[in-house]
Amino acid sequence: MISKNEMSSFSIENNFRMRGLETTRLDTFIDAAFAFATTMLVISIGNIPQSFSDLLLAFKGIPSFLAGFSSIVFIWLGHRKWSRRYGIENNITMLISFGLVFVLMIYIYPLRLVFSAMFSWISGNYFPSEFIIHNANELSSLFVFYGFGFAAIALLLGCLFLYAYKTKNLIRLNEIEKLLTKYEVVSWFIMASTALFSAVFAIIVPLNLAVFAGFFYCTLPISMPIVSIYFSKKVKKIKNNVSNKYDT
Repeated sequence: MISKNEMSSFSIENNFRMRGLETTRLDTFIDAAFAFATTMLVISIGNIPQSFSDLLLAFKGIPSFLAGFSSIVFIWLGHRKWSRRYGIENNITMLISFGLVFVLMIYIYPLRLVFSAMFSWISGNYFPSEFIIHNANELSSLFVFYGFGFAAIALLLGCLFLYAYKTKNLIRLNEIEKLLTKYEVVSWFIMASTALFSAVFAIIVPLNLAVFAGFFYCTLPISMPIVSIYFSKKVKKIKNNVSNKYDT
């Protein structure tokens, strides 16, 4: 259990005490794994350009690489936030973190190929795709691989925050910190559910409908802000109650 003296030494960022600012070997391993995943993403683009036309063709792959890179950074930031906020390192959190890295290494290729195919479709093949989709069955299968991969990653990150919430008394989370932890749990589980629904949809519906499985992710710009607003209001309410308590 964290002592009261230790609590006073923690810096506060965005209403949260940073209990894990010291870099651990687990953090180092996770950072190295994500760096390696990014390298795999770059390597998957193809060979080194041999001519100016090859160079131009390689540059057309930048949008899909940027989308894939942004996804990896988003996942890494989620784990970084968890590590900095709670500083929990035991057998359970290490197992979940190692599972996250394992899934990420498998997920990296569907991630790259989905964005490559998407930008090719949006641009009318102006942005080339190194992944050739021959029929609707292959497209729906790609959505299945991508959906299960993203769902697994989001679920593992959600489990890390859920574990932190379950140890709230040991690490002395205050009421605002508990709410912010719940927000992370709900957010990651919503993302996992969205990806899972997309994958299942691609499996069970006819092929002429399965190709639209990717549109499930368009619900995230709606669902995530709603969750954020809901928890922001609850945090604001706690702050007002504390303020009114001291005023009286």
